[in-house]
Amino acid sequence: MMLKPRARKVKILATLGPASSDPETIKALMEAGADAFRINMSHGSQAEKAALVEAIRALEKTLHRPTTILFDLQGPKLRVGKFKGGSAMLEKGQAFILDRSKELGDTSRVELPHSELFAAVEEGARLLVDDGKIRLKVRKASDDGIETVVEVGGKISNAKGVNVPDVVIPIPALTAKDKSDLAFALEQGADYIAMSFVQRPEDVIEGKKLIGDRAGLLAKIEKPRALDRLDQIIEVADAVMVARGDLGVELPPEGVPPAQNRIVAAARLAGKPVVVATQMLESMIVSPTPTRAEVSDVANAIYEGADAVMLSAESAAGQYPVEAVRMMDKIGRSVEADPVYSARVHFTETPAEATTADALAHSAAQIARNLSVKALACYTTSGSTARRIARERAPVPTLVMTASMKVARRLGLQWGVHAVHTRDVGNFEEMVGKAKRMVLRHHLAEAGDRVLIMAGVPFKTSGTTNVIHLVKIAGDELDQPSG
Repeated sequence: MMLKPRARKVKILATLGPASSDPETIKALMEAGADAFRINMSHGSQAEKAALVEAIRALEKTLHRPTTILFDLQGPKLRVGKFKGGSAMLEKGQAFILDRSKELGDTSRVELPHSELFAAVEEGARLLVDDGKIRLKVRKASDDGIETVVEVGGKISNAKGVNVPDVVIPIPALTAKDKSDLAFALEQGADYIAMSFVQRPEDVIEGKKLIGDRAGLLAKIEKPRALDRLDQIIEVADAVMVARGDLGVELPPEGVPPAQNRIVAAARLAGKPVVVATQMLESMIVSPTPTRAEVSDVANAIYEGADAVMLSAESAAGQYPVEAVRMMDKIGRSVEADPVYSARVHFTETPAEATTADALAHSAAQIARNLSVKALACYTTSGSTARRIARERAPVPTLVMTASMKVARRLGLQWGVHAVHTRDVGNFEEMVGKAKRMVLRHHLAEAGDRVLIMAGVPFKTSGTTNVIHLVKIAGDELDQPSG
């Protein structure tokens, strides 16, 4: 059995969890439209994650579809200590101290076991506890404690998370747990490592030093401080995610859509895959259908030109994981069939850079728009040609052929790309013949259709894209000898 290419160009990234951890459900998710899978290292054991990888790789062979696996590291989590009785009630306007004492907290104070924060925060800075349900404003900070006034009160309980939106927190981007999980993910053959709570490009560089070329690094933009150096972060990352969960805690709600738009546009301009995530079809955790607002939210991300949209708890722990993927697939196909979609997705201008590969990718997309071309086909050694074509958001699908399974898998987050793992070609005639056969075999073209082929000569050399070739499909190519 071979899965046909998707009838849409935006990709779907589905998170696996208790509701989707068996091979049968994972297969159903793939058949429903999941192009890539997220494995969240914040929950569960490494042994459980290894079983998920094994299931995905087995299905990859059965369905003949290179499949992207993204391991999402937990990242540094700031939490308050414990309270007498497990919790305390804070009143608006009262004083409240966070200090170094390990004694159980009460209505006046609690431990904050993160000494780095004491020197980092200043008067006026905000501390958001429990996803912003409790809001504290710093009056005074010293080496011994942080004195605050409660701006929004309520029940505060053991080990609730703390967000500090107004400062760059001087803590390592990778914890000891993250480094252990990272080593494990690389052993498992991860295609991407998602790095949480990135604040600066140096965080990404630290991660890339540990990863090397074994996987791509996806930077999760979930801290307002990261927006200050967004272009630099995108420059050193391999992909980015609009992580609207924590971003929505630290920014006011009305600030999230402009931030999302800015991140997507910046990634588009750089030609890096961008994923929009969090609460996309949240109501489908317990309902078989989404709200109209959620459908509009997903649609808007697709209109913006996101490479991928992500399901979190909907597919990991919800009651309707397969239905959620199927709904995202329907939304993607509906949006891309909209006559105004092409204009909307090109609202962000992506002028070609002064390179041969960019000039050819731009030309290929233009030819596809002007002529009745059915598909683009390209050969790639490193994946860079496919990424530059995807940046152009051509109106037809792109069949990418590569001899590297690692490259084929990593292209699973790339807009409009259908990657095929195949043997390399040795000459121009063989290249044309294989491209024709592949577009037929994968149902991207049929007799009489025109296909645009891109490649680099000499073959098997990375970074040499220099050929663009228009061919017509006769329809009998699969009957001809492939040697």
